[in-house]
Amino acid sequence: MARMGSLIEEYMKSGTLLGTEGCLPTALGARVRLSSGKLTVTDGPFTESKEVVGGFAILQADSKEEAVELAKQFLHVAGEGECELRQLYEVAQTAAGS
Repeated sequence: MARMGSLIEEYMKSGTLLGTEGCLPTALGARVRLSSGKLTVTDGPFTESKEVVGGFAILQADSKEEAVELAKQFLHVAGEGECELRQLYEVAQTAAGS
């Protein structure tokens, strides 16, 4: 935990880490799905635990490669697990591209 605290502090000070949160257990959640025009709501807990998000972090990286390196550093501290990297949609990106 001390190593994780140090890594988070380092990322915050450098401006790389913009925010991070953990998620509560799936037993407290629900999934809402729209399929073939029908909405369904399924209360947790969810049996497919390998697909459950345990938390998230919003990072500022200049490239996908930099984001991958940050995820590698995190996993070396956190241990076994998986990180999915996703780029956030920003209106300025689409306006600049049009």
